[in-house]
Amino acid sequence: MILNRWNIVVNEVSEIEKDKYFFKTNVGDVINTEYENVPYEKMSSTQENSPMASIGYIFTPKGDNAVEVTLWTEFELENQRGILQMAGDLFLKSLKVYVDYIEKGGDPVEYKKDFNTIKNA
Repeated sequence: MILNRWNIVVNEVSEIEKDKYFFKTNVGDVINTEYENVPYEKMSSTQENSPMASIGYIFTPKGDNAVEVTLWTEFELENQRGILQMAGDLFLKSLKVYVDYIEKGGDPVEYKKDFNTIKNA
């Protein structure tokens, strides 16, 4: 439910029902339905009204204070690969900037997304 706090694309998140969410994004409205959620390991979901049919994240611990995040997606139109790779890059940069902010003692509630900071991360 805090995806909109740090994700540069998501402006609003609301729960429709258990494991089903409405995302208001800067590229349109998306319905996201989780079908797999293992805390601290992985999460997978389908998406409606999105160029992505499904999306997932795999979290791999790397030492005591680091986690590698792998982002994957399934989509039908090959000509959208480039734009989805750019969107994925922005997503991961958004996450990294937010985590860095928290690690430096920042208050999550006070965090303000900034496209230029994220783009240059």
